[in-house]
Amino acid sequence: MTTSRRLAVRKVEKFEKNITKRGSVPETTVKKGKDYPVGPVLLGFFVFVVIGSSLFQIIRTATSGGMA
Repeated sequence: MTTSRRLAVRKVEKFEKNITKRGSVPETTVKKGKDYPVGPVLLGFFVFVVIGSSLFQIIRTATSGGMA
């Protein structure tokens, strides 16, 4: 058997093996659990900035007499 023929036979065997595996993937690939895409420190910082800026805006509006 020549080298190119052996290589071709190996590729065909690999391809046929992949065909038999089709359809045997799991239902979901997403991990189930309490894994958040954002860390708790970053989430806390975001909440601090949002709530802090809204409180600052409320105080600024109240001290200016309600007129912008």
